[in-house]
Amino acid sequence: MYTMEKGAIFPLFYHPPIEYVSRLIQHKDTILIDKHEHFPKQTFRNRASVHSANGKLDLIVPVIKGSNVHTPVKDVRISHEFNWQREHRMSLQTAYRSSAYFEFYEDDLMPFYERKWTFLYDYNEEILQFLLKALKLNISYTVSSEYNSFYPAMDDYRESIHPKKAPSIELKRYFQVFEEKNGFLPNLSILDLLFNQGPQSSKYLI
Repeated sequence: MYTMEKGAIFPLFYHPPIEYVSRLIQHKDTILIDKHEHFPKQTFRNRASVHSANGKLDLIVPVIKGSNVHTPVKDVRISHEFNWQREHRMSLQTAYRSSAYFEFYEDDLMPFYERKWTFLYDYNEEILQFLLKALKLNISYTVSSEYNSFYPAMDDYRESIHPKKAPSIELKRYFQVFEEKNGFLPNLSILDLLFNQGPQSSKYLI
């Protein structure tokens, strides 16, 4: 059994929601990333929610069939049967090309839609590194060596941060490109905050 005295355990998400990054900051001294958890479907592990002209849009990374609830997340493979990377790239460009800071981050973001990753876990981990650098957050973490369903001394965010659950923290408003048309959409992907607030994003999160 893992014996951390404090801190929190997190999954890895695809361009995670704002709540996730806020929780990382809250627990920045002791973070454990679960590499061995069983892969649950219909979660942020392979989807990100962005603000399009027509409202909330979910971008989903397809995984190879056979990846089920008993598959360790480290073994889940990304499917490249169709060009989802082009679809995601175009969706992000269409949604955010008029935002204040999209062009500032675009060059660093585009490789995630050009290079082909084999494993979802590796893809999400490199995305997390990109986001921490873009947000100028000095956060480090350790990675689990085995699966444990229960960590009594830690806050567990593996199931609590979920597309079907309201965020457990209060999220302040900030300017969104299509807010006038669709209203403010809370807890979207951290990309929405980054493209609209740029270097001010970390202040919003803290």
